[in-house]
Amino acid sequence: MSFLMTCPNCGVREVTDFAYGGEVSRRPQTAPASLRELGAYNYFRRNVAGVQREWWMHRSGCRCWFLAERDTRTNEVLWSARPGEADKKAAEVASRRKAA
Repeated sequence: MSFLMTCPNCGVREVTDFAYGGEVSRRPQTAPASLRELGAYNYFRRNVAGVQREWWMHRSGCRCWFLAERDTRTNEVLWSARPGEADKKAAEVASRRKAA
């Protein structure tokens, strides 16, 4: 299924222009104590049916990494932003949705 994604640098493009980098997850505070813990961090994700924050890279454009919040059930992209601007963008979108 195809959908549109907005690159913070280049604008709206077909999702085939981008590379999916996985859902955002917290890094462990300490080094994993075993290979099992390292494997769990690297390969097991929540993979929710709903809204999740993800890493994307604009491989056919500026080649920059950015964050996007996407509903995995419908592929609706709620917002996209550079890493340093993601929390601000998420707050803006949330406040607009409450006002509507």
